Amino acid sequence: MATHTRRASVLLLAGVTAAAFALTGCGQAGSSGTEAPATASGAGCAPVAGDQLVVLDDDKHLQNTDNIVAVANAKRATPALLAAVDKVGAALDTPKLIALNKAVEVERKTSEVAAQEFAAQAGLTTGLSGGAGPVVVGAANFPESKTLAELYKIALNAAGFQATVQVAGNRELYEPALERGELTVFPEYAATLTEFLNQKQNGKEAAAKASGDVNATVAALKELATKAGLTVGTPSAAADQNAYAVTKAFADQHQVKTLSDFAAKCSGKATVLAGPPECPQRSFCQPGLEKTYGITFGSFQQADAGGPQSKTAVTTGKATLGMVFSSDGSLATN
Repeated sequence: MATHTRRASVLLLAGVTAAAFALTGCGQAGSSGTEAPATASGAGCAPVAGDQLVVLDDDKHLQNTDNIVAVANAKRATPALLAAVDKVGAALDTPKLIALNKAVEVERKTSEVAAQEFAAQAGLTTGLSGGAGPVVVGAANFPESKTLAELYKIALNAAGFQATVQVAGNRELYEPALERGELTVFPEYAATLTEFLNQKQNGKEAAAKASGDVNATVAALKELATKAGLTVGTPSAAADQNAYAVTKAFADQHQVKTLSDFAAKCSGKATVLAGPPECPQRSFCQPGLEKTYGITFGSFQQADAGGPQSKTAVTTGKATLGMVFSSDGSLATN
């Protein structure tokens, strides 16, 4: 699914503080693509099939904070421009972002229509002024980014700018264009951009600067952005980051709302984790769940990076817990 190409590439980076690991042993124990960790203990919780997925709260902040944040070319980042894009960020939270993604991915509305409907409901065109001249809003090549860019365009036009949206490919292409001023402003993700700029400026082996603390992450991002000739807006409450889900039927049966709840009730041999092939070796995934929450798993179901395979493994009762993305439009019915 193209919706989360950004996230699929970030998965190899998120929460990782060391160089790439070799993918050894993953999915080799039989045709089912599962393997049994040696650390599993206790009874655990067997999967419970169901149509709806529920994201468990990451209450100990295992994941980096990928809150939506506007990033602009510093020479073009006027107070009027920042006020307009920050108004978009302030109007959003993760449930609203999920609903926007559902409108595009499930209901098949265009990003333009979904943005127009949200803008009218949220009053994005009121109280903005001071803008003048053309601005180019960049968008990455996946629906969520395009929808956010359309929201920026609506707010910027309301402020008096002449805004257009330009789809600009991946970060390796659009970030330099933003530095050069070919793009004026871009809807970005705090932790992901922080680590992109960190590695660009300090090398691939640079110590991570992003974390589960949004304020610390954005502070680091602002310092890196200034060196790149960029200006960072105010982070939104809306975030698109790695998350872990169970079925609603499972959550109701076991009365779990957080990953800490899950750890207390469901560590053990019957518990199956679904995720991408690199999950057993990545600190944001199985090792992080074990270290941060003390969760042990009886087996690992090799699937994909937050896509249909991981979600299907959970809904069909093959996995107890699966890795998803927090703003996935399929979560909107929960």
